[in-house]
Amino acid sequence: MGDAYRVRPVSEPVRGSIRPPGSKSLTNRALITGALASGTTRLTGVLASDDTRVMVESLNRLGIPVVHDVESCTMEISGCGGRPPAVQAELWLENSGTSIRFLTAFCSLGYGQYRLDGNERMRERPISHLVESLRLFGVDVECELGSQCPPVRMCANGLTGGHTALAGNISSQYLSALLMAAPCASTAVDIEVTGELVSQPYIDMTMGVMAQFGVTVGCSEPHRFSVSPQQYKCTNYDIEPDASAASYFFAAAAITGGEVTVEGLSSYALQGDVNFVDALRQMGCEIEYGDDSITVRGGKLVGIDIDMNAISDTAQTLAVVALFAEGPTRIRNVSHMRHKETDRVAALINEIRRLGVSAEEHEDGLSITPGEIQPATIQTYDDHRMAMSFALAGLRTDGIRIADPSCTGKTYPQFFSDLERLCGTNS
Repeated sequence: MGDAYRVRPVSEPVRGSIRPPGSKSLTNRALITGALASGTTRLTGVLASDDTRVMVESLNRLGIPVVHDVESCTMEISGCGGRPPAVQAELWLENSGTSIRFLTAFCSLGYGQYRLDGNERMRERPISHLVESLRLFGVDVECELGSQCPPVRMCANGLTGGHTALAGNISSQYLSALLMAAPCASTAVDIEVTGELVSQPYIDMTMGVMAQFGVTVGCSEPHRFSVSPQQYKCTNYDIEPDASAASYFFAAAAITGGEVTVEGLSSYALQGDVNFVDALRQMGCEIEYGDDSITVRGGKLVGIDIDMNAISDTAQTLAVVALFAEGPTRIRNVSHMRHKETDRVAALINEIRRLGVSAEEHEDGLSITPGEIQPATIQTYDDHRMAMSFALAGLRTDGIRIADPSCTGKTYPQFFSDLERLCGTNS
């Protein structure tokens, strides 16, 4: 799929049901907690993608066997009981933010020398707040090039525990990384988050996964977390479908005035991004919750003013839905999106304007004023979410092409074929 992908417009509202692949966020969290457990953990419904592949490869290099059966969507992890076996490892994480951040904290539990690196964009993505927090625990770790970004070099001697502070305004992944490593420290861990904590639902997700593996986290006051020494227990764990991926299919219903059911998700899902449907409700859609499904029915769309800090991975999806609404949409409190696979705020502005539509950049987000959409080839910036979200515009507008569609392999390799199947189109 190296050539640009042409999106085929639909001739009628999209109607159908779909089950997206397993959640990347849950898969990578379960891989970490399973790797730290004693015994063998079996994961079902796992995602096969670039991000999960680099996580599995890295755990193998750290001496933790992971067997991935792609056909059955299962993984078996032989846990290390809280101490990574390898005394030396070079880890290559491409552009997987969850992997490099989770594994940086994971490696601090080992006894040896570790180096974690990634591609050119990864070397622009900050990790210094996590590094500084580990230093407060006494870990010998540094950003090798003197920047605030990878590569990270570490000489680990186990995690002693104690108190550390962490800035929360760049990425919730730093806190998730520390929380998952904390039960395996030699003494209790106390983490104080300073400033705003972005993407709070991802922290709830992390603690939910830890609980499935028998570990509890104390939170006696906002932004303060305590974890006593505990042992992760191996288990069988089923991964929910990816709620961020589901947002594209919910949006297809909204944009075309159709009806789409996503199977395997409910209002009780661990993933905060399931709340994207509430934004669609505000825009005029009807939402129906089942015991194991969520259905979106499209309606007359209106622009909204919305804080998307907690569900920022779906902000690009909403921005494309906003192109078809009546009245402007303002997306607020998502400045941390600038540190993702690309500067997502700037990228959204560029590509919305490429479609001939007015968009204004703000320090914390953007505004979109709908207008006539013109054909264009959308640039994706090696960002899977740019490709998947802007493909939706092509369901209503002819002449939309997506450059470098293979970038969806990061989290959803089968996205375009699944979209075609749901919409009854083909390329």
